[in-house]
Amino acid sequence: MINPYASFLGDRDPQTVIADTPRQLQALAQRLGPDGLERRPAPGKWCAREVLCHLADVEVVFAMRLRQTLAQPHHTIQPFDQDDWAKRYGAFDAHSALETFSVVRRWNLALLASISPEDLARPVSHPERGTMTFQTIVETMAGHDLNHVRQLDTIAAQ
Repeated sequence: MINPYASFLGDRDPQTVIADTPRQLQALAQRLGPDGLERRPAPGKWCAREVLCHLADVEVVFAMRLRQTLAQPHHTIQPFDQDDWAKRYGAFDAHSALETFSVVRRWNLALLASISPEDLARPVSHPERGTMTFQTIVETMAGHDLNHVRQLDTIAAQ
C-alpha cells in the first residue's frame, strides 16, 4: 500500500492534523490577502486561490472515498486528473473554496469520530497505488493537507 504523502505526515496523528487544517488554511488566507491569493510561486504553478480550490475538490473526493470504503467491500477508488479539474478554477473564489473545504471537512471529521478499529482496517483498491485500507486514506488526507499548507505558507512568505 503506497501513500505518496506519508513523508509529510511522519509520526503525527493523522486525525489531529486533519482537524487542524481548516484553521491553518483560514489563517493563511487572511495572511495572503486578496493579492496574495492570486500570487503564483512560479510560472505554471497554481496560485494560492487555486490551491484552495484543489483542496475543496479533493475533500469532496475524500468524502466519497471514505464512505465507499465503508459501504462497499473491496471498493476500487476512481482516480482523477487534478490538472484537468484545475482548468475550471478560474470560476471559483478563495472564500467559497475555503468554506466548501471547511464544511466538508467537518462532515468527514464527524464520520471519522464514528469509526471502529475494524473500519480502519477495511481494504480498498487504488488502480495506481494498489491495495490500501481506510486508515491509509485518512493518512493520505493528512499528508496531502500538510503538503498544501506548506505550499501556501511558501507563497505567503514571498
